[in-house]
Amino acid sequence: MKIKYLSLSCIVLLMMWLSACSSSPDNQKEALQRQVDSLKQQLAQTYRPGLGEFMTGIQVHHAKIWFAGKNQNWDLANFEVGEIKETLEDVKKYCTDRPEIKSLPIIYPALDSISNAIKAKSLKRFEMNFVFLTNSCNNCHQNTHHQFNVIKIPDTPPATNQEYSVKP
Repeated sequence: MKIKYLSLSCIVLLMMWLSACSSSPDNQKEALQRQVDSLKQQLAQTYRPGLGEFMTGIQVHHAKIWFAGKNQNWDLANFEVGEIKETLEDVKKYCTDRPEIKSLPIIYPALDSISNAIKAKSLKRFEMNFVFLTNSCNNCHQNTHHQFNVIKIPDTPPATNQEYSVKP
């Protein structure tokens, strides 16, 4: 019985090997190229956020930094600065065709300054550097011909379902 199954297995393997050998390299190459072309087409149709979506996200994080810092919730403020930095990295990755990304370095000194104020847990330095951050956003908008998009210190939280004060 074992010999019969062994023989049958050998025949099946031999048939698989022969069928694999029967397809020409050109046919295999064409099949692979069709797969590559299909994947490229799918990738081209995949959604990628635009610069505006990224900037709207940054605007929300900007406001959250303000309310977290004003409430001296330094952990939340620090987290939101990190979110802006992460979003800027995504902008550089996904918006390479946009000339505006050349102006992104304008924002980094302000982000570093506000990060230092947050680490120092200094409300006075925080407020001063938040103005620097806000002005840097506006300077970038001026530089990229988006001067109509003016950012300001927020007066209402962007999310009313989030606590900004420190919880014990």
